[in-house]
Amino acid sequence: MKDLLACNIWLYKVFPFLRWWPMVNRDSSKSDLTAGLTGAMIVLPQGVAFATIAGLPPEYGLYAAMVPAVIAALFGSSWHLVSGPTTAISIALFASISPLAEPGTPQFISLVLTLTFLTGLFQLIMGLARMGALVNFISHTVVIGFTAGAAVLIGASQIKSFLGLNMARGLPFHEILIQVFLQLDKINPYVTAVGAITLVTGMVVRKLMPKMYMIIAMVVGSVAAIIINYLAGGADITKIKTVGALAAHLPPFTLPDFSPTAISQVIFPALIVTMLALTEAVSISRAIAVKSEQRIDGNQEFIGQGLSNILGSFFSSYASSGSFNRSGVNYSAGARTPLAAVYSSLFLILILMLVAPLAAYLPTAAMAGILFLVAWALIDFHHIHSIYHTSRQETAVLAVTIVGTLIDLEKGIFFGIMLSLMLYLYRTSRPALMDVIPDPEPDSYHYVPAEGHPECPQFKMIRLQGSIFFGAVNHVQQTLQRIDEINPQQKHVLLAASGMNFVDVAGAEMLVQEAKRRQKMGGGLYFYRMQNGVRDLLVKGHYMDAIGETNIFSSRSRPIGTIYPKLDSEICRTCTARIFTQCNIALPNGEPLT
Repeated sequence: MKDLLACNIWLYKVFPFLRWWPMVNRDSSKSDLTAGLTGAMIVLPQGVAFATIAGLPPEYGLYAAMVPAVIAALFGSSWHLVSGPTTAISIALFASISPLAEPGTPQFISLVLTLTFLTGLFQLIMGLARMGALVNFISHTVVIGFTAGAAVLIGASQIKSFLGLNMARGLPFHEILIQVFLQLDKINPYVTAVGAITLVTGMVVRKLMPKMYMIIAMVVGSVAAIIINYLAGGADITKIKTVGALAAHLPPFTLPDFSPTAISQVIFPALIVTMLALTEAVSISRAIAVKSEQRIDGNQEFIGQGLSNILGSFFSSYASSGSFNRSGVNYSAGARTPLAAVYSSLFLILILMLVAPLAAYLPTAAMAGILFLVAWALIDFHHIHSIYHTSRQETAVLAVTIVGTLIDLEKGIFFGIMLSLMLYLYRTSRPALMDVIPDPEPDSYHYVPAEGHPECPQFKMIRLQGSIFFGAVNHVQQTLQRIDEINPQQKHVLLAASGMNFVDVAGAEMLVQEAKRRQKMGGGLYFYRMQNGVRDLLVKGHYMDAIGETNIFSSRSRPIGTIYPKLDSEICRTCTARIFTQCNIALPNGEPLT
């Protein structure tokens, strides 16, 4: 029986789709087919738009929504996550590869596929190594900042198509602004009119039909271009360019460039895309799981995403990840199992065969208008406003990430992550140490802030909130030493340690040093409500020998009764604080008060 159970667990790990396959029936298939068709309609304009951002031929955006979506659905853990091309990854690819090769050329495509393969390989390795928790170190603020910066870059990259200007592809953000200023007199009114009509149409229709606004806006923009060309005398006069007909066939088999030169060129960008893709996939799947009440396995999601990109790279697919729009629509449309994503890919192939020739009528200015809308929707103004008004540190992380992304997209997110981690380490390296006194309520076991109340001149009580690890040792040690520097009579110190969650070796050794120092002074270091994990470490490391078991007080005990007799009776004789119950009964040596 145990062997059979172990075999089933192994099969579920290797073939995770076996977990949900028993859920497939006629009713679920009907719901999944409907959701799949809806998803295919949505990804058609998105795929073309995202491929344009990435500097690839338009059909490559659709290829990225076919094979990867199927593999990720079968081998991931989420029932509703739909993989495919995304905005952030598209712009990251363009920024990474455009300095190495001319966008749209065979060399550019080959490097993109190599990067996609490496991205999948890194994702798979991280999943097999159970490193799914790593994405938790990318803060929400960093993701918001990077997305906002990427959105600005998307809009900037489409300015030339929207205004009909001549600019080199891949220009830095500031250079694009300079070129626009220098070429104001060369703006093409026909091209701009097409882009503006598409943009306004998209803005209006998005409020009425949010799922179809891209397609409707593209159709209106294409019709507008045809009318303008007719009235002005032809495309030779208006200079309105079109996307061109899409390739109406299945994703062709391709082989990434595995040469040492190609791998060395894209290995660092692949790491960037890996973290971006995993952050998107895991965060989106968790967000939807909150609604669907499904448990997400981050490591299995890594494996699914890795396999989808590895196999996708051999079928002309560039790096993909979880798509928030498609996943949200998939759930809202009633998807019951991951088969909805599989059906979506099949429907997309059929639709591509039907509409591929129509792309010859789609103006690049109309595509630019659509991408302006995409970029605007990416900027999370609500959370940016909230961050700005609630935390200076998080505002700094947000600003650094946005500016860093505008300067160098590849490194922008790392700048944000590093600053975020540095600020976190700074906060944790300074755990809160608050002066406290016993609660005056006679039956209470708690301690209350000492602010505004008298304190014992011989006995200091402090509440510690935070872990004592190597980074926090210096701060805690200086605080403890400062006690007797300010008042040499306070030789006894009690740490209310319920908030001390963790102590490492450096922290344990510091506590031993402090205990010995206070013992030499004639005092002691005591702990109240120390957590079991901390206590176990001190015992196993033999640190408790120096601290003393008798100096550790459990929950609902009264340390004052044990420590009070150790105080100096002569100091107590003239003390006016008398904050302990014992102070009003007798002196520490047992002599009655007179």
